[in-house]
Amino acid sequence: MKTAPDRIELMQTFVRIVEAGSLSAAAAQMNATQPTVSRRLQALERSLGLKLLQRSTHAMKLTEDGERCFSRAKELLGNWDAFEADLRGTQEVPEGTLRVVVPHALGQQQLVGPVVDYLRRHERVTVEWLLHDGTPDFIAQGIDCAVHVGAVEDPSLVAVKIAEVRRIVVAAPSLLQGRPPPLQPAELQALPWLALQTFYRNEVALTRRHAGRDNEDYRFAIRPRLGTDSLFALRNATLLGLGASIASTWLVADDVAEGRLLHLAPQWCAAPLPVYLIYPYSSFYPAKLRRFVEALREGLPAGMGLPSRPGPTGAA
Repeated sequence: MKTAPDRIELMQTFVRIVEAGSLSAAAAQMNATQPTVSRRLQALERSLGLKLLQRSTHAMKLTEDGERCFSRAKELLGNWDAFEADLRGTQEVPEGTLRVVVPHALGQQQLVGPVVDYLRRHERVTVEWLLHDGTPDFIAQGIDCAVHVGAVEDPSLVAVKIAEVRRIVVAAPSLLQGRPPPLQPAELQALPWLALQTFYRNEVALTRRHAGRDNEDYRFAIRPRLGTDSLFALRNATLLGLGASIASTWLVADDVAEGRLLHLAPQWCAAPLPVYLIYPYSSFYPAKLRRFVEALREGLPAGMGLPSRPGPTGAA
């Protein structure tokens, strides 16, 4: 016979309902049914002798008692998790479901290896690998952490740098129509261009690094033939000869090595993009998240660039 939920479980359910915004969303995040979640909420209200939520067909609102209960429950649950972890000490084993949001391109290629290694080391963890290019609503969507490319501006998030994405200028041989590949950035201005709107739209900024002296910078305006927010669409349009583009080196390394794309102005490159693992600040982080942070930091190269080969790489 299944035992009744204890008070910790009832409070966990209540907190998840409030953070998810509805009973149905909380049920989905907890892999439970909506009637089960509703029964737990009612059981907590009976136990406390308080009405915690006012619900109608279209809305859900915390009562005054519910607001106080939510605040105290969050604090209590955080202390309880820390208490359990402290008792377990070094024997704490990562377990449970880790919900991770990752950018489409990185999530399909570069990050799959590290997450597979993580799962092989921690057999009691399940990962939900969610491909999405924006920053998630961690609380409402029940997300544990996310991979973010570029600067992190939200001060409420912990941002752990795990890698950098190096970027170079590439074009298909057909775009040049037999002309020699440009070596200097000034020669790039005359080419048709494509834009990755997430990071550049109407201007190209390139840098040439010098040992022992200041770097050179060069900027010029572009009028993109095509703008997109997809790395894959940008690469494919570049391969088809529509225009030059600034591409992530890890994505086009094989294309450059096999001659499908040409590395233009190889002594110059765009500024690398930082890659962060982000998650909300908390008084306690479960082992499944802490070990995942370690796995990504160990599993990704610090600079995801072109493989070493003779000649200039442009990814200094």
